[in-house]
Amino acid sequence: MRSDNIKKGINRTSHRSLLRACGLNDEDMEKPFIGIANSYTDIVPGHIHLKDLVQDVKEVIRSEGGVPFEFNTMAVCDGIAMNHEGMYFSLPSREIIANTVESMAMAHQFDALICMPTCDKVVPGMLMAAARLDIPTIFITGGPMMPGKFHGEVVDFINVTEAVGATQSGKMSEEDLYELERCACPGAGSCAGLFTANTMACLTETLGMSLPGCATAHAVSDKKVDIARKSAKAIFGLIEKDIKPSDVMTQESFENAIVVDLALGGSTNTTLHIPAIAHEVGGLDVNIDLFDKLSHEVPYICSIRPGGNNRMIDVDNAGGIPAVMKNLESLLHTDCVTCTSKTVEENLTEVTDIDYDVIHTIDSPVRTEGGIAVLYGNIAPNGSVIKQGAVNEDMLVHSGPCKVYNSEEECVTAIENDEIVDGDVVVIRYEGPKGGPGMREMLNPTAAIMGRELFHVALITDGRFSGGSRGPCIGHISPEAAAGGPIAAIENGDIVSINVKERSIKLELTDDEIQERLSKVKPVERNLKGWLRQYQQLATSADKGGILK
Repeated sequence: MRSDNIKKGINRTSHRSLLRACGLNDEDMEKPFIGIANSYTDIVPGHIHLKDLVQDVKEVIRSEGGVPFEFNTMAVCDGIAMNHEGMYFSLPSREIIANTVESMAMAHQFDALICMPTCDKVVPGMLMAAARLDIPTIFITGGPMMPGKFHGEVVDFINVTEAVGATQSGKMSEEDLYELERCACPGAGSCAGLFTANTMACLTETLGMSLPGCATAHAVSDKKVDIARKSAKAIFGLIEKDIKPSDVMTQESFENAIVVDLALGGSTNTTLHIPAIAHEVGGLDVNIDLFDKLSHEVPYICSIRPGGNNRMIDVDNAGGIPAVMKNLESLLHTDCVTCTSKTVEENLTEVTDIDYDVIHTIDSPVRTEGGIAVLYGNIAPNGSVIKQGAVNEDMLVHSGPCKVYNSEEECVTAIENDEIVDGDVVVIRYEGPKGGPGMREMLNPTAAIMGRELFHVALITDGRFSGGSRGPCIGHISPEAAAGGPIAAIENGDIVSINVKERSIKLELTDDEIQERLSKVKPVERNLKGWLRQYQQLATSADKGGILK
């Protein structure tokens, strides 16, 4: 066993002495050591239940003849960190999480790993660590939050963010806003729609790193407890057969994940996280070009918030990710190995009951193309990303004058002052991985615009958008402004033309005019210290997954 490095032989006497201080006995020294990476915190709704859920996991590990060792890592709630300096730390936390899990597993020589993440950066961070460690690993994602009820309507966190703009513009009373605030997020779990956290859980299951049904099993459900217990038992099968993340996370399984992502219309943040995880596996060809290629081939079959009216509870009731994959079976690599110790094909033979009103067939899709599109043009020569499944048909092609802001705060102030009007193209720059730094999510500007019912405004940024954003929101523009990208040349009043159908985004200037402007640009500089300063020096652009080099 790998753990023999800390528990076998006379040279490990001192190590055993410390292990005995933790309550281990002679019998325990003969058992596999199972690390449990738990992202429980008191301040993140997606994680507050993991303190109790992990007890079931530990119980099963002990009963199956293993020794569980729980350790914790950080988790940032993007909703709470949004629209202030805290959001600078959201994407960088992915790297801390990956490093924490890797450090703990290497330092203590665990034989296997059970990862218990929920939210946006925690799931990909732990997957990155699992790829680095390459020891038998299984994921138990924490599960979605139940939706709330407001005046008889089903609501979620994004309803609250958009209601703020509605209240500020006089379209909603402060009393109703307060009532909505109190009921939209009723308890534990990741926000109830297909935002980034739930998208990443769905892709973790598709990759084969969590058990079938895990992604949509809700945080407060008995189903989640049952899956957690089954996952703890399944880790012993992975140990016995020596099935490691490198056996599961292959080129083909990443392609499966992207297919499901496009079919669901998942968060654009996956175009950051999936390439970053694949980079840690090594030797794979997974990038935004692959998203673009597959988006022409994969239909959008499941319309979930924010792109549609269904929520994660509806998807779970309709059959969950196994049902989605069953409907997509002809587009998937079904010979991929999964954490069940079976192939995708073998897992899908157990899928029988599908609600086709929620999960459409590929012959009767919501739309014929996938939910994410990659746009290129003279202001995004290395690409940009849009969640086209959350864009109304009449805004898939748009041209308008620019209103330019060098930070999210400047833009939000302009929206609140009613400076943005229908037809505008709002440009938010110097918010990329280096420029922000940390590539902040622009949920507040998009929600404020939607709350004001400005449905014909496009937003473009070298930052990123929340999985909860909807409308023509184009993020990840690369190269970013801080790296001298053409987005830095845009001025107020310039015309930008967007054609999602043709995958193009264009500033209506000649290349010579753009280069002349760029030669005169004085970059915005941030006064940084600590971790953000280190991150800025190491971060790559969005089209590279924002990885550190």
